[in-house]
Amino acid sequence: MALRIGILGQSGRMGQLLAEEIAAAGATLAGGIGRDGDAPALFAASDVVIDFTHAATAERHAGLAAASKTPLILGTSGLSLAQEATVAEAARTIPVVYAASFAPGVSLLFALAERMGAALPPEQYDAEIVEMHHRQKVDAPSGTAIGLGRAVARGRGRTLEEVGLESGRDGHTGPRATGPIGFAALRGGQVVGEHSLLFTAGSEQITISHRSFDRRVYATGAVRAAHWVMAQPPGLYDMKHVIGMA
Repeated sequence: MALRIGILGQSGRMGQLLAEEIAAAGATLAGGIGRDGDAPALFAASDVVIDFTHAATAERHAGLAAASKTPLILGTSGLSLAQEATVAEAARTIPVVYAASFAPGVSLLFALAERMGAALPPEQYDAEIVEMHHRQKVDAPSGTAIGLGRAVARGRGRTLEEVGLESGRDGHTGPRATGPIGFAALRGGQVVGEHSLLFTAGSEQITISHRSFDRRVYATGAVRAAHWVMAQPPGLYDMKHVIGMA
């Protein structure tokens, strides 16, 4: 029997791509709703649900997934620490794949960011993250940018909250502090997604980057995760687990 995949947020651009990728992967679209649809009915009709909606709905959807014992693929960005904690609690009951980006290349970027964070001490190398997205994006910095910052901080043995986040510098800010990770968010046109991580010291600079040309890469990755998660026990996973890097 074909895997039945439900879509939360089907009316958006990502939802339409997800429907196409579900069909291409040989799965069945169990249903799709917008933000005001019947989410409990969708979970009941699905083997797994993909959520690309809004941070404000993440906690409710995680709760519905846990209550219905339906695995969840969560691609919503901009979650607060409290919202992420709710998702993690749901993952005690069901398998959840929660990723800042479902592009395989971004998972590789995260792995490199963590290794570079460990190798390049903050006393000598300032870490800065620059990202650009389409003009319709509502959150900044992007979830992928935050994921990069967390990877760098993790490599340095700390959390992003502990090392600090400098975003939106403006005016007479004084010299750059040692340790915090800087973020710059650019918005314009229909840029799908561009992220660069820079480590800059007094005598050198290292830059690693990722650029998405087509939103479909996220849909393909999410459908891949939906198939993968069906064989997993309850737990909180991300794309590095899906592509075999964990």
